[in-house]
Amino acid sequence: MRPFAELASPARLRHDGPVGITASAIASYVDRAVDSMTDIVGDLGDELANLRPGLPGANSAYVILRHCLGVMEYWGGEVVAGREVERDRDAEFHASGPAADLIDAAEHAKRRFRADIATADPAARPRATRPSMAPDELEFTSQGHALLHVLEEVCQHLGQMEITRDLLRQS
Repeated sequence: MRPFAELASPARLRHDGPVGITASAIASYVDRAVDSMTDIVGDLGDELANLRPGLPGANSAYVILRHCLGVMEYWGGEVVAGREVERDRDAEFHASGPAADLIDAAEHAKRRFRADIATADPAARPRATRPSMAPDELEFTSQGHALLHVLEEVCQHLGQMEITRDLLRQS
């Protein structure tokens, strides 16, 4: 048996090969993260969900979830499914509104994401690329890599939202 250090050496680890996971599995993890975020937004209610903690550059829970829905729409819809998506990423960071409306939008986004990625081929090239990113960026290696990017984004932003909630509840 080879030691872990040898198996995990930078020379052996590659992040640009085929992704051995199904789109359905990715969607299940994305659903779980989005469900956790909608629970937080619902628990915070309209006022706190739209409040930014007093830290430089901090976002409200509402903004964080709205941004994640934009990530799912763009990366699942355009990059993986090849559907044209009109996304105003900057507007996501200025969004506000009733928590219930955002929770409804999240339910719709989860269904749309699953539909968009139903025919994903994890090993195939993405069907679209982002003009501001080089086509050789890791996220554009394959449709599987694009799906992993969605998972990466929603999970890291779930953690951000949990910290945001905790800061707001302390105030």
